Amino acid sequence: MDDERDYRLITVRPLAPALGAEVGGVDIAALDDDAWAEIDHAFQRHMVLFFPDQDLTPAQQVAFAARFGPVGRYPFADPIPEHPDVIAIVKEAEQTSNFGGMWHTDTTYLERPSAGSVLYARQTPAVGGDTLWANMSLAYETLSDGLRRLLDGLQSVNSAAKNKASLREDHLATGTMEGRDTERQDELGAVHPVVRTHPVTGRKSLYISPAHTVRFDGMTEAESAPLLDFLFAHAVKEDFTCRFHWRPGSLAVWDNRCTWHYPLNDYHGHRREMHRVTIDGERPA
Repeated sequence: MDDERDYRLITVRPLAPALGAEVGGVDIAALDDDAWAEIDHAFQRHMVLFFPDQDLTPAQQVAFAARFGPVGRYPFADPIPEHPDVIAIVKEAEQTSNFGGMWHTDTTYLERPSAGSVLYARQTPAVGGDTLWANMSLAYETLSDGLRRLLDGLQSVNSAAKNKASLREDHLATGTMEGRDTERQDELGAVHPVVRTHPVTGRKSLYISPAHTVRFDGMTEAESAPLLDFLFAHAVKEDFTCRFHWRPGSLAVWDNRCTWHYPLNDYHGHRREMHRVTIDGERPA
């Protein structure tokens, strides 16, 4: 756990033992380098951080994301008019599907997947609409020695086409979000290590997900399915997870290299609007 002496300018309250912490005492719009250093320390420890009651312009949200690394762009949705690096993730009251509504880590179908995401709540339902995160380092570390040795030598094939209807197309077709280059979903794919090493902490984690991982490289989908299904179920055990309830002004940043997330779709009849900025990543190793 954190030592209180690590933080002079911010407060850090863990949400769960596995991952996730709420950060207080900071105005992200006026963030200085000293407070940033403490946030960065907390980020490496907790993997996902939440900042309540923030008042941010799109440019200020992008500036915060740029503290973590180069800012990228999501390939399948147009940005908001106010800023080219921000997409609006909207579920209208009449919609029944939500964007990205299953366990995943972002853009593993790219050669250089996203390192992280910064999500800002603009409009939220009073009840529902929570997001869950899971710690993929714990998921890896709690496997048997034999299975870890097997996985350490495997690569996975990841595709944007897997689950594309439920993840993106159904939602983009019926709402206010603007799709972009969605025909490329069938083309984008990448092979990555099943177990990756975090470039900052050095910690190993599972790097697959139900949303995008199709099979192990060199194996068929049928041969891969039993082990993938076991890993998908193992990775979301309750004691590996945390859960966050959004309010307008809530800001979150998470590490896609060692976590999964799952936005719950339990608020039919209510509108939800979130603004997301992508942090570019490196080739997994």
